[in-house]
Amino acid sequence: MTIDQLTHQVVLRHVGGPTTLIEIGGARVLTDPTFDPPGEYRTPDYTLTKLSGPAAAPAALGPFDAVLLSHHQHADNLDRSGRELLAEVPLVLSTSAAAEELGPVVTALEPWQERPLPSAPGLRVTAVPALHGPAELGPITGPVIGFVVSGPVVPTVYVSGDNASLEVVEEVAERFPAIDVAVLFGGAARAERIGPVNLTLGAADMVTAVETLGARHVYPVHAEGWAHFSEGMAEIEAAFARAGIGDRLVVPAPDGAPTTLP
Repeated sequence: MTIDQLTHQVVLRHVGGPTTLIEIGGARVLTDPTFDPPGEYRTPDYTLTKLSGPAAAPAALGPFDAVLLSHHQHADNLDRSGRELLAEVPLVLSTSAAAEELGPVVTALEPWQERPLPSAPGLRVTAVPALHGPAELGPITGPVIGFVVSGPVVPTVYVSGDNASLEVVEEVAERFPAIDVAVLFGGAARAERIGPVNLTLGAADMVTAVETLGARHVYPVHAEGWAHFSEGMAEIEAAFARAGIGDRLVVPAPDGAPTTLP
């Protein structure tokens, strides 16, 4: 394979939950690191239950040039092992709230702010909005961002983070009309204390999101492995088949094997 071919492709490796290794333009970028074994995470307000462990340990995947952390306040997006990993990564991009709590290891980005990746000349990360459920629940669910990774000769990759808003997806599509790969966090997450509302995209909304973005490929993650998901990969596959766009769906390998997309 030539250097030119390598430049024009993206390699994705799903580790578990939201955690995905993205190799693009010579950079190795990790989303929302979660590497703990199965177990419970108890808080005064709720308990999250992890049902399955990661497909690989950080040592088997690294090194990483950057971490894209959509938010820090929920253990299914940043667990104990993930927090330890942050100190070993040269660049961690996340919300202002994450920077305030986690300290200088995190570089804060507001929506639509850009940051170059020093390890890959020309490659940049743009923070984009995300809503972790209906807007009125923002004070409960807390601030979240998504990301777009782009550059002059690489596929444009959208990482949704824990977003449940199709209006937000429309905003991203307006700013980035040529999304090649959409890494969508799904699962239609729900919380008993909040009621039957989706805190992340459900399968039908993932279809709408992909059509809105015009994405050539969709790589669904964060839809299995936790007890608070109300939908899984079977529902996602069925929704894309019904919509007639099953050819755009790239289901992550269950063993964490890499997938190469042009």
